[in-house]
Amino acid sequence: MTAYIVRRILYALVILIGVNIITFWLFFKVNTPDDIARLQLGAKRVTPDAIAKWKAERGYDKPLFFNARAEGAKALTDTIFYEKSVTMFAFEFGRADDGRDIAYEIRTRAPASLALAVPMFIVGLGINISFALLMAMFRATRFDFWGVVYCVAMMSVSSLFFIIAGQYVFSKLWHLVPISGYAEGLSATKFLILPVAIGVFASIGGSTRLYRTIFIEEMARDYVRTARAKGLSELTVLFKHVLKNGMIPILTGVVVVIPSLFTGSLLTESFFGIPGLGSYTIEAIGAQDFGIVRSMVFIGAVLYIIGLVLTDISYTLVDPRVTLE
Repeated sequence: MTAYIVRRILYALVILIGVNIITFWLFFKVNTPDDIARLQLGAKRVTPDAIAKWKAERGYDKPLFFNARAEGAKALTDTIFYEKSVTMFAFEFGRADDGRDIAYEIRTRAPASLALAVPMFIVGLGINISFALLMAMFRATRFDFWGVVYCVAMMSVSSLFFIIAGQYVFSKLWHLVPISGYAEGLSATKFLILPVAIGVFASIGGSTRLYRTIFIEEMARDYVRTARAKGLSELTVLFKHVLKNGMIPILTGVVVVIPSLFTGSLLTESFFGIPGLGSYTIEAIGAQDFGIVRSMVFIGAVLYIIGLVLTDISYTLVDPRVTLE
């Protein structure tokens, strides 16, 4: 297992380097350092001298990838790419274009994103798997039929509709919870109940229908018929055998969600005024702040790769036939 993990870490470094280079190239393909300076300074203060000063203060006055005026290693290190992107591998994210420390913002905003995303993820996963198991158990019945209809209907409605409708009904009409905002500690509960409930409710459609398909396929396999022939109850077959064997494709889908636990939900945090990493990313995109955008893309890539490794390791826990060698 150790050799496998080391091998995957080496693969991850190659992927991260590629993501870093592509993100850097795309951003500066769209926006030159002069464009970034004009955007940050505003129309009234834009002069050639002001642009040059802004670029010099933030390190944007250097070449992108190669500095022909420098000698030796400085030809590569005295560049925007090295100072803004390469240093991220040491988790040194530098400063945003507005001067704020990016690492500090990430540390202070990550707890809010986790407080929203972790309950949404755990509760949603439990409800979706339970609902899918029930539909698989009562397949070809009215419960299964209307359950599928409900899932398709939920998949057809945008999550934005649920957010707006939830805020209008539960906050504006019934005054049960605040419409937006956030607080530290246990006081955050009243601000998180509604977005977590909406997030779970909106995710039921697609996830439940996928899990139902997985469980129905497993229930048609030979080992299920053998278990029933031995006299095992339907609940035992369902929870001890079908659920365990169906977890492999479910784990594969779950890994996609792992980065969002830390990087936050973009729409939810923005609409509910939660100062997490999702709203931080939205603000950076609107301001075209390359420092923040590249940092969030890098963190997302790191978390996704970690999730893939953990998923492969978890396969061995649910299926003894799977090995990492």
